Amino acid sequence: MTAGGAASSDDYRAAIAALAARTTHGVRLGLDRTRALLDTCGSPQRNLRTFHVAGTNGKGSTCATLDVVLQQMGFLVGRYSSPHLIDFSERVLINGASVSESTVLSWLEQHWSDIERLGATFFEATTVMAFDLFVQAGVDVAVVEVGLGGRLDSTNVLTPLVAAVTAIGLDHREYLGDTLTEIALEKAGIFKAGVPAVIGERDPAVIETLVAAAHRAGASRVVVAQDALPLRSVSLTSRGTEIVLGDGDDLLSLTSSLLGAHQAQNVATAVAVLRAAGAEFTPSEATLRAAVRQTRLAGRFQRVGPWLFDVAHNPDGIATVVQSVRAISLARPLAAVVCVLSDKDWRGMLDTLLPVLDSVWLTHAPTAPESRRWSLEDAAAHARKHAGNRCVVHAEPDFALALDRAQQNAATVLVTGSFHTVGDAMQRLEIDPLAG
Repeated sequence: MTAGGAASSDDYRAAIAALAARTTHGVRLGLDRTRALLDTCGSPQRNLRTFHVAGTNGKGSTCATLDVVLQQMGFLVGRYSSPHLIDFSERVLINGASVSESTVLSWLEQHWSDIERLGATFFEATTVMAFDLFVQAGVDVAVVEVGLGGRLDSTNVLTPLVAAVTAIGLDHREYLGDTLTEIALEKAGIFKAGVPAVIGERDPAVIETLVAAAHRAGASRVVVAQDALPLRSVSLTSRGTEIVLGDGDDLLSLTSSLLGAHQAQNVATAVAVLRAAGAEFTPSEATLRAAVRQTRLAGRFQRVGPWLFDVAHNPDGIATVVQSVRAISLARPLAAVVCVLSDKDWRGMLDTLLPVLDSVWLTHAPTAPESRRWSLEDAAAHARKHAGNRCVVHAEPDFALALDRAQQNAATVLVTGSFHTVGDAMQRLEIDPLAG
């Protein structure tokens, strides 16, 4: 990669392609390369105030809520998340807007020789870029979502204002462990000495594991969100998710635009994080109510016309989708376009999803890595065996045809199974993930 000449979209796309090629042999966990690359940039992480959030499910919604609440309070907020749906720039946001192509390109050109010399991966370089750009932009605070796990994730170079772990599920087992306890311990690796720890999990056994880990890490205080903000009621309506949190007469009534009963715990976790950070970051009830109502997150039970998008990519995620489908009134027939990566528990996902569908179109998402493509033949055979009489199963390898045919035969079409599936659908349907 060389600098020179006027930046163009072609230059930007080429630079992102070169960056993506930095990770071609699977995940490389560890912090040494990230720290070394940060050193070449003047260690920007030391000049950032951050909220650090890990978890299997719910971390994206929790981060989105934190971002909007902090903006509503008047802070200039950076948000770093992954993966993106359509364009790389979705990963690095400042007050909800993506950084420009020219900014990304300029940063990559300036630091490319160090990226190559140090052997930094795609995610490591992207993490360093986000932290550096946040400092350059003068953000007041950054909300940082863990990429994978926690303990060895590139983002774990931070000493945040608060470290939070949301719901734990069985995902990325090849890297994080085969049990909820093992996975929880990897996520808990973001807890730090002298830093408040917030726990958004609801399972008592997993909570016990996380609380013990936080104490071992030397957390200044440990907050279990469901104890600090007990869930009094939750209901799904046409306006969103109606939530009541709190004890006795100290109740907090909120409406989240993010649909799903599970969003109540994500909101509670976000509120607990802000309160744990102290008075400067504790919003008024009016501010909180307005911000939660405005929170948006692409691909999380997101409805656009007849389309319904959800990036659920494990059985727990699909279970929350099914819970929401059962709770609200969707126009029928309901079809789904589904592509799951081969290393996920796609059998468990299909078994959970099929009972609420009238038809399903199993397909290949164009951007899904060839090495991780599922077998349509195996998926279709499994689906037909478990679908019963109500749901008609189709196997269509052409993604565009699967979308078109599903829409022709249904009043509502759910697109789910992975970030690739949702992102590819949004791109074909010309839906902007960052649009309100």
